[in-house]
Amino acid sequence: MSNNSWPELQFEKLKDTLVTVQLWTQIVGKIRLVKMPWLNHSWHVTLYVSSKGLTTGSIPYSDGLFQIDFDFISHQLIISSSANGQQQIDLYPRTVADFYKELFEKLQLMGIDVEIYAKPNELEVAIPFEEDEVHFQYDKEQIFLFWQALVKIDIVFTRFRAGFNGKCSPVHFFWGAFDLAVTRFSGRKAPVHPGGAPNMPLNVMQEAYSHEVSSCGFWPGSESFPHPVFYAYCYPTPDAFKDQPVKPDAAFFSPEMGEFMLRYDDVRNAADPEAYLTDFLQTTYEAAAHTGNWPSFDCDFSSLER
Repeated sequence: MSNNSWPELQFEKLKDTLVTVQLWTQIVGKIRLVKMPWLNHSWHVTLYVSSKGLTTGSIPYSDGLFQIDFDFISHQLIISSSANGQQQIDLYPRTVADFYKELFEKLQLMGIDVEIYAKPNELEVAIPFEEDEVHFQYDKEQIFLFWQALVKIDIVFTRFRAGFNGKCSPVHFFWGAFDLAVTRFSGRKAPVHPGGAPNMPLNVMQEAYSHEVSSCGFWPGSESFPHPVFYAYCYPTPDAFKDQPVKPDAAFFSPEMGEFMLRYDDVRNAADPEAYLTDFLQTTYEAAAHTGNWPSFDCDFSSLER
């Protein structure tokens, strides 16, 4: 086993907290969605990994800018404004309905006027937020470990992103599927996407996949696959994609998901987790680029280094 600081993630201990926090992030993400101008491929809806947790970044409103931050160190939700100060909400085992109610009360106090579609997206069970008394679990230690893992992963994804000279997404956190992702683009239009994601409008899916992509990410798992895992896929998906050689040896192709996967534990236990994960990101991209006949977008910044 490697001697490194990547935290251990145990899905069984983490899962109940993940459900609650995902619903909380959906509420916050929907606030960003309605206040931001539309960015291609829904980039305006995402959250970002921060030095304390997850953040919306700056959001425009009538009086200036505001921002909402999940702080998984002090376990607070912090709403800050360029014009009207700051409000906090404590994070503890509390229902989604209670969180929703207090958050919108605080926004009103700060003069931030916002209305959202107040039901979850991309989830099998979609209880309206203000009625959800079912989900309330919040384990401070487990969510802290999950965030620490996101910090490690965000660093690797950011360095990987920097090696591409074409159009590339930010490294960002999608609250719908609850995954951290970064996506490269070939520059060419893609066939119209058939859709099929649960609780996701067809036109949103088709805009998200309007152009050829090679995407990779990290997902914390589910009851049907109780393992935190890295994934990599491309759209459209050439028939030969699944047969391409990828690294490391622990990576595998999932016919059910149509993507390559690598378990978080394999990365965490590697002698050099960052290099191990980077091999997965790079070789799965090369598989997509080779089978999809992508142009070259390699970067060389060596002459700029100091």
